[in-house]
Amino acid sequence: MWYEILPGLGLMAACMTIPGLSTIYIHRFTNGGKEKRTARLPFQWILLERDRRVSGDRIYFKSKGLENID
Repeated sequence: MWYEILPGLGLMAACMTIPGLSTIYIHRFTNGGKEKRTARLPFQWILLERDRRVSGDRIYFKSKGLENID
């Protein structure tokens, strides 16, 4: 009866979660272990640009930290 829909529901749930999870792991792999950061607000964009400038490599995900800034 109602349980006949469970295989289809499970298949739909798997098909909807696989793209989201795979995107997270692809971003972690390509960005050196960190997830990709997004800037939705102007302040977040300012922080991304600051991290890019501070890193020395012009890449925001390779930050040095405050103790290594010249």
